[in-house]
Amino acid sequence: MSTVAKTARLVEVPWPEFGSAERPPPPALAELRQRLRALGAALAGAGLSHAVVYGDREHFANMTYLTHFDPRYEEALLIVGLRGATPLLVVGNECAGYLGVSPLYVAGELRSERFQPLSLLNQPREASRALRDIFASEGIGPGARVGCIGWKYFADSEHPDGAHAIDLPCYMVDTLRALAGHEAVVNATALMMHPGYGLRTACSAAEIAYFEYANVSASEGMKRMLFGLRPGMVDHELARLAGYNGEPLSCHMTLVSAANRDLGLSGPVGARIERGSPLASNFAYWGSNICRAGWVAESERDLLPAARDYVAAFAGPYFDAMAGWFELLRIGTPGGVLAALIAEKLPFERFGIFLNAGHLTHLDEWVSSPIYPGSQIPLRSGMVLQVDVIPSSPVYFSTRMEDGVALADAPLRRRLEALYPACYARCQQRRTFMTEVLGIELADEVLPLANTATIVPPFLLQPNRILAMR
Repeated sequence: MSTVAKTARLVEVPWPEFGSAERPPPPALAELRQRLRALGAALAGAGLSHAVVYGDREHFANMTYLTHFDPRYEEALLIVGLRGATPLLVVGNECAGYLGVSPLYVAGELRSERFQPLSLLNQPREASRALRDIFASEGIGPGARVGCIGWKYFADSEHPDGAHAIDLPCYMVDTLRALAGHEAVVNATALMMHPGYGLRTACSAAEIAYFEYANVSASEGMKRMLFGLRPGMVDHELARLAGYNGEPLSCHMTLVSAANRDLGLSGPVGARIERGSPLASNFAYWGSNICRAGWVAESERDLLPAARDYVAAFAGPYFDAMAGWFELLRIGTPGGVLAALIAEKLPFERFGIFLNAGHLTHLDEWVSSPIYPGSQIPLRSGMVLQVDVIPSSPVYFSTRMEDGVALADAPLRRRLEALYPACYARCQQRRTFMTEVLGIELADEVLPLANTATIVPPFLLQPNRILAMR
C-alpha cells in the first residue's frame, strides 16, 4: 500500500474498454443439488424439519437460488423436508408451464403440484387440493418444526416475538400453525439472508460470473446514457439509451433531474433535462445496480453559484472517502469498520448519508448488510457487495460510484479463473485501471464486476473528466 498522501483530483482520462460479457449458462444441476444440501444442513442445525420457501414476482430470490425457478405473475411455495422426500414446488395456473426452467425439475429431482388459489383472481380454481392437504402430505403436522423463508427476518427490537414474526401471506402461516402448532412455525429467512451466515451471502464462482455479466450489461447501459446525454433531451430519450436487453430487472430504473429531484426513486417523467440540472440514474439487472449522479454541466461554471465548489466540497471528499473504503475492503474486516470510516469522513450533517455504507447484493438488489455501526460481522470470501454509499445535499445534490464488487479468496479466484477465464481477466483489467489510473489501493481478493469501475465524472457533459487519487 502506498504511503504517499493522495487526494481526489479531476483528471482527463478516456474510459477504458473492458469488453462485453457473454451470458453464462444457468446453474448446473450439481450446484443446485449442493444448495439444497446446504439448506438441509442449515435446517438440521436449527432444529427444523421443514422449510417452506415463499416466492412471488418481487420476492423471488431465495426460491430461484434453490431451484432456478422464479415465479411469474403469481406466488409459489417450495417445500423442503429432511425425511428424504424430493422437494415440492407448489405453483398456480400460469407457472405450471414454466417449471422446465429448473434443471432440478427436468432431472426429476423437483416435484410440482398446482394450487390454483396462487393464481390471479377469477382464474380456474376447481382442480387442486386444499393447501392444508398439501402441507400435511409433506409431513407437516404434530411433531414437525417448520421454518418459513420469506424475504425478511426480525429482531426482537423490531417485533416483540421476532422468531414468530413471519412475512408469508397469513393464510399460509395460519394453515401451517393449525397443523404443527403456533410455536413450531418460525421465521427461518436468516438461514438464507443473514450477512454472517446466510446461504446467499457467500457466492460460488458460477454466481460471481453471472453477476459480472449483469454488471457489465448494466454498466454499459449507464455508459451509453452518460456519453449520450445532451441538454434539452427529454428524460425518456435518455433512458432509452440504456438499451434494455430483456434480462430481468432487480429494481425499477430511476432517472431524476430538476423536475423530479425531490422524488428520489422516480423514473423518467417526461421532463426536459436542461444544462445546470442535477441528474441521477440507476440501471439494474438481476445481480447488479449501476448508479451515477452529478450535474448536467461541462464545468462548475454551469452550476448555481452556491454549488460551484461541488468538486472541492462534495464530490472530491466523497471520492477520497470511497478510496479509503476500498482500502479497507478485505476478507476479515468487520463491517463496522467500513461504517465508521464513512461516518467519520462524510459526516451526516454535510453529506446526509442515511443508509448503510454498502450492502450485499444477489439476484435481488439488497440482500442484507454486514456494514452498519458497531457491526462485528467480518467480510467473507464469496460476498458480492453493492458499492452503495449515497450522499445527499440540498446544495450539491449527490455523487455516486455505485457498482458491484466481489470478494474472493485465492481458492475461489483460482476456480473463477479456471471456469470463467474471460470474466476473471476482465476483473483483473478493472483492478489494474483502478489502482494504476484512479489511484485506489485494492486487496488481492477484491474483484470489480462493472465496466464503470468506480469512474466518477462530476460534470456529466464532460464524462472523460473523472476523479482520481493523485
